[in-house]
Amino acid sequence: MAIIQGRSRRKSTGGRYHSFRDMRKFEYGREPTLTKMSDSIKRKIIEGRSNSLKVAVLRSNVANVLKDDGKFVMANILKVVSVPANRNYQIRNFITRGTILDTDAGFAKVTSRPGRDGTVNAISVKKEVSVKKKSKSKRSKK
Repeated sequence: MAIIQGRSRRKSTGGRYHSFRDMRKFEYGREPTLTKMSDSIKRKIIEGRSNSLKVAVLRSNVANVLKDDGKFVMANILKVVSVPANRNYQIRNFITRGTILDTDAGFAKVTSRPGRDGTVNAISVKKEVSVKKKSKSKRSKK
C-alpha cells in the first residue's frame, strides 16, 4: 500500500470522504531510508518531482570528518556510539543526523542527513556520551 501524506480518506467518526481527484505526486511519501553501518557503501537514486534526483545512502563504512584544524579526513566508521533520534537505532547500527560515531579519526557527530544527502558528513567532537545518573527521590518509600 502506498504511503500518502495528503488528506485522510476517513473522517474522525469513521465515515468515508468521497475523493474528488486522484492522488498527486507531491502527496506521496516513502519509507525512511535508515542508513546502516556496513562493510561497503551502497547508494540509491530516488526520483523526485520535475525529474530531480536525490541520492540516499543505504549502507556506509566511511564518514567525511571535519577535524579541529579545518581539514576533512575520510575516516572508517568503527561503531555507532549513540543515536539521539531513537535509542533502538544504536543497537541496530543505524546512522541519522546527530549520531555520534567512533571513527579512525576519533569521535564524530553526523551533521548531514545520509538518507537524503547521499553522504555521511561529520565534525570531530570529544566523547560526549551522556549517561543519566539516577537521582535520589525526595519522597521516602513507605
